[in-house]
Amino acid sequence: MNKRSSATLPRWLWFPAAVGIFLCAGPLFALILEAPWGSLGGILLSPESLTSLGLSLGTAVASTVLCAALGLPLAIILSKLDGPWIEALRGLLLIPLVLSPVVSGIALLYFWGRQGFFGRLLEDFGLGVGFSPAAVVVVQVFVSLPFFVVAALSSLRQVDPELEMAAATLGAGPTTILRHVTLPLAMPGVTVGVLLAFARSLGEYGATITFAGSIEGQTRTLPLQIELSLNSAQPQMALGISLMLIGLYLIILTLAKYGVDRLLPRH
Repeated sequence: MNKRSSATLPRWLWFPAAVGIFLCAGPLFALILEAPWGSLGGILLSPESLTSLGLSLGTAVASTVLCAALGLPLAIILSKLDGPWIEALRGLLLIPLVLSPVVSGIALLYFWGRQGFFGRLLEDFGLGVGFSPAAVVVVQVFVSLPFFVVAALSSLRQVDPELEMAAATLGAGPTTILRHVTLPLAMPGVTVGVLLAFARSLGEYGATITFAGSIEGQTRTLPLQIELSLNSAQPQMALGISLMLIGLYLIILTLAKYGVDRLLPRH
């Protein structure tokens, strides 16, 4: 502990901080201690695990691309405009962040389902998304898009408007300013938003099983495979796949730290 920390950090904070770490880290250590390390290779290479892994990665990548393609324009607009309608739109985007997964699934079902508000129209054209990988992507975009927008919006708001106006004064158009001034300065937040969206998509469970179901090779992602293993009295497989998911999250966290460190200016 350095001199500044000793002078400004109250000692009583250590107790609630330690309790918080215990509540978060304890379950993870328990999972690691109980993991079937001896048979882990067979579990991770089983057809069920590999199929779920491939589906999870494929749908998470697709939904993340959609989140970036749709969320970045939305975040840019929200960062530039003000007014009651913009505030209402911001509030609307926050709802999926706090919505119960089951409620999210029901909302998706009544909108995208075969008898849903928009899904019925898609069915008429033979483009229904129910119980397919497309349904998983729809769910993931619904729950992940707000994470991307919030991260990107926070970074975009920190861009100095004077720099943008200086570029405009020199004759640069809005698109040129966006490409060469705004986005480079906001890129750390955009990068974090992409990784957050990918992580959220990878771990989505409740809305997926409610709307898309659990069909092997079609909608059964890693979280759904874990739930099926538990219900099928296969706790060792559930533990093994849980470790796989944790490993993927550690990779995402490492990439997030490395990416932001590379993008942020060094002083």
